[in-house]
Parts: sequence; C-alpha cells; structure tokens
Amino acid sequence: MKKGHWNLITDVPNVHVGHVTLYEKINEEDTICTGVTAILPHDGNLFEQKVPAASFVLNGFGKTVGLVQVEELGVVESPIMLTNTFSVAAVLEGTLDYMLEQNPSIGDSTSSLNIIIGECNDSHLNSMRLRAVKPQHAISAIHNAKQAPFKQGAVGAGKGMICYEQKGGIGSSSRIAERDGERFTVGVLSLTNFGNAGECRFANWQQDSPIEKPDGSVIIVVATDALVSDRQLKRLAKRAAIGLGRTGTHIHNGSGDIIIAFSTAYTIPHQSASSIGEPVAFVRDDSKLMNDLFQATIEATEESIYQSLLHAETTVGRKNRVVKKAEFDKKKIGS
Repeated sequence: MKKGHWNLITDVPNVHVGHVTLYEKINEEDTICTGVTAILPHDGNLFEQKVPAASFVLNGFGKTVGLVQVEELGVVESPIMLTNTFSVAAVLEGTLDYMLEQNPSIGDSTSSLNIIIGECNDSHLNSMRLRAVKPQHAISAIHNAKQAPFKQGAVGAGKGMICYEQKGGIGSSSRIAERDGERFTVGVLSLTNFGNAGECRFANWQQDSPIEKPDGSVIIVVATDALVSDRQLKRLAKRAAIGLGRTGTHIHNGSGDIIIAFSTAYTIPHQSASSIGEPVAFVRDDSKLMNDLFQATIEATEESIYQSLLHAETTVGRKNRVVKKAEFDKKKIGS
C-alpha cells in the first residue's frame, strides 16, 4: 500500500512523538543506556479531550500501566509513554506531574487519571538497577513531542533494546487506505526488544554466540484517523500481531507483546451537559475499507520492525557488551 508522507506514525494528523535519550558510561561495569519515548494522540488537553482506544495483549509478560481502564472504557486520556522495565514508576510520576499541572481539577473536583506506560527490559546493555530515568525525563519527552519526522533506532526508550540479537529500538511506518473517495492513514510505532537470530525470516544472521538476555518484549502503538470505534480499534490491534509475526518471532514465554491502538478522528469530552454522547458514523465492519485498514495496520507494523533495525547503530553497553547494527539486504524488505 502507499506510504504516508514521512512513513511515520506522525503522518496520522495530530499525532506527536518525542524522545529523551540517556547514554553515559559510569565505570567499567555500569553504563546508562536507556530513555523515554512519548506518543501524544494530539497536542491539546488529553484529559479533557480523550481519544477512542483499545489494547490487545498477545503475551502478557509485561509491566504496563493503564491497560485495565483502556479495556473497560475504551479511551486514552494521557500521553502513551515507553521506557525500560525499572523506570515505569519514574515515568508514571513524571507524566502524572505533567497532567496534574495541566489539569488542576484532577483528583479535586473531578475524577482520577489513567496514565498509559509500556516497557521493555533493556538490562543487557543498560544498568537498569541504577534507575537513571527520572520523572523530569518523562516531562521532557512530552515537551519534545512534535508532529514531524523524529529519530528512530537506538533513541529514547529504544536506546538499549535488542531485536533478533541485533541492535533494535524505535521503528515507525505508515500506510494510506483509500476507498470510495475516502482517504485514511494508519501509522505504527514499535519498541522492539524481542527474538532470537534464528527466528528471523528476513535475514540470516550467524551469531558467534547467542546473546544471553531475557526473552524481551515489544510494544506496538497503532494510530489512525479513520472513523472507528474502540471495538474496531481492538480489531486493528489484533492485526498488528500479524505484522509482528511476519518478521519471524515465536512470541517467547517471557516476552511482553502488547499493542495499543487509538484514533484521532474524533475526541470524547471529559464532561458533557448531556447524558447522551455525540453520534459518530463509524466505518462499517463489512466494508472493503475496513479490510484496507487491516492491511495497512499489518504492513505498517511489519515495516516498523525493520525500521527499528535499519536506523539503529552498534551500541556498547554495560560490562562493555556490544550489540551490532543489523546488516541485511534492504531490497528484501522493500525499504
């Protein structure tokens, strides 16, 4: 399918992405090699103007925050934050500080707040026990977010991540669904930290010795401007799993494979004078356009995995461990 202008999740109108990357050799044993990535469905007040959303847990070995309420209510009301496993608490605190400053009513005259955080274990390269990510790094990632081209690879939350035993990290892609005069964009951002070299279906990497690391995880964020409901967004999220599977992963026991999907086509106000919500005309489930959106999600997810590898660079982490930049034939993946 056609790619978006930048071939990034930010091709979806209103979506913003920002990073904070931390990289510092502390001593012969310890290296800080991690960061934070923020995805904003729009640059307004997300608590006051929520967006429809859904999540799909392919394998639940993960420490995410906020998915229970997304499953129950079908909305996102905060930035979607990505980081390493031991930094979830700090990123939660920083994102909460940001949202409370923006919304004095939260926890006072109105309800509480549901913050969404996804994580992957970067402890092979990052001295994760040092917990270098602080609340202010989460705030900075949010303030850095722009609807523009952004860095991919070993940046932000992806700085210390490993994919198919090569250097992974942040990858993104987008596709255009056009049907009956309608034109919609599907964009995907993936945080890749999964897979053994032997599973990979698009390259034949011969490892001198396998990297001894945890099974790893992947967080996939799907965005679209299509008029779809939270139920339909869950259907898109499930299709993202097909794009992931095309790359070869077996979805290991200790892998957290989690997908979050949202639409920017309309917002849901936090408060309303009416007990009845505004009517929205959704894409029909049985339409050819819905099938196009499924295909767009699958293709953009698959390519986002490739992009995380293509843009990464060889990285030296803790204990002087080295994870190399992937080398493979770009023609085989169409990039």
